[in-house]
Amino acid sequence: MDEERALYIVRAGEAGAIERVLRDYSDKHRATFKFETTDEEKRKKLCEGIFKVLVKDVPTTCQVSCLEVLRILSRDKKILVPVTTKENMQILLRLAKLNESDDSLEKVSEFPVIVESLKCLCNIVFNSQMAQQLSLELNLAAKLCNLLKKCKDRKFINDIKCFDLRLLFLLSLLHTDIRSQLRYELQGLPLLTQILESAFSIKWTDEYESAIDHNGPPLSPQETDCAIEALKALFNVTVDSWKVHKESDSHQFRVMAAVLRHCLLIVGPTEDKTEELHSNAVNLLSNVPVSCLDVLICPLTHEETAQEATTLDELPSEKTAAKETVLKNNTMVYNGMNMEAIHVLLNFMEKRIDKGSSYREGLTPVLSLLTECSRAHRNIRKFLKDQVLPPLRDVTNRPEVGSTVRNKLVRLMTHVDLGVKQIAAEFLFVLCKERVDSLLKYTGYGNAAGLLAARGLLAGGRGDNWYSEDEDTDTEEYKNAKPKRADVKDLHQDGG
Repeated sequence: MDEERALYIVRAGEAGAIERVLRDYSDKHRATFKFETTDEEKRKKLCEGIFKVLVKDVPTTCQVSCLEVLRILSRDKKILVPVTTKENMQILLRLAKLNESDDSLEKVSEFPVIVESLKCLCNIVFNSQMAQQLSLELNLAAKLCNLLKKCKDRKFINDIKCFDLRLLFLLSLLHTDIRSQLRYELQGLPLLTQILESAFSIKWTDEYESAIDHNGPPLSPQETDCAIEALKALFNVTVDSWKVHKESDSHQFRVMAAVLRHCLLIVGPTEDKTEELHSNAVNLLSNVPVSCLDVLICPLTHEETAQEATTLDELPSEKTAAKETVLKNNTMVYNGMNMEAIHVLLNFMEKRIDKGSSYREGLTPVLSLLTECSRAHRNIRKFLKDQVLPPLRDVTNRPEVGSTVRNKLVRLMTHVDLGVKQIAAEFLFVLCKERVDSLLKYTGYGNAAGLLAARGLLAGGRGDNWYSEDEDTDTEEYKNAKPKRADVKDLHQDGG
């Protein structure tokens, strides 16, 4: 009944009546995602009628009402086949300001039309294979990049940027050819990185260092959503970059990694939004060539170095000698390096472990990232070893018993999911510099057996990678208990 009334007015009414009836329809069906099959033909005709209105000279408010209803109807895949034509796609591109290469975004009154047109395109492209093919024919990716260039430094049009980026993400997700076009032809890597810089209001203090205001306000909801969409689009653009990249790209990847470091050190409007923001940053960091991840840590400034010296003087002498981590004025310091970003990643990993579910999707990306960082960058490995595998003092409880990060990771070494147990074991093995005796010391023989068997190291030894030598960190407690632990190990090896 709603479709019949709306269709009658759309076909025969004037702009004011059309606007009113479509606004009523939109209000009633705003939360509708499943539609009655009996009214399918009526919805198709209503879509066709709306497109005929959109080509007329009607007021902006009427255009918005038309687009809102079209967005709702485009949630239904079945009605999109007859209405997804090149002509109709071009109507939406024109309304979204995607056709005018030299048209600036000056008329604020047109912004709602642009946003609603982009929302419609997102739904139609996602739900229609025909629209996906037409997107290639119409070179939609290039048009979206051109629109981004018009508004990348303008904060008051975040909604336009957000849905432009969402559509770019969908296109690059659905078409591998578009990923290549974005990366090389359209220079998507620097463009999207600049969008992130704008969303975070980054001020550079050095080539790869940004100013962090720990007491500053959180990101606004609009800035956060825009950043998340940019991170997702960048992920698609840079997939497999860690495998194949030109040396000339290293600077751009380092800039992006520095922006992601900034991202890890700021917060969104809510705890959930902060986690979503950081999760997408972790996923994107996994695409960065590992050699470029050195920018996640940075030397202290003169002021920070002086502050660290003061703090070290306040510590007990045995801790100063061991160069343990210092926390002062919200800055995590290790061996003269600012480790804030790595500490955030470590906390993020522990929170994902504590959730106790969806380990493969939620936990393995950050564990893989920390493993590769530790393997390639000595300071990162030593810091994480200090945090995750501090010198053993409790030698009475089994390694998997307890609430420390080490205990939690050791428990994962026997997880039912093969991928999860492998990456947890690999992370700890790398922190131990791939030395079997060191891994057994922290995890126990039974927990490590799976990894050692896969590596052919059950008889001892170490992995293939080279690591610098560290000083002996065995505590007196561990040295006293070591003979007993060796006896237990021998029993396991003999099958006793």
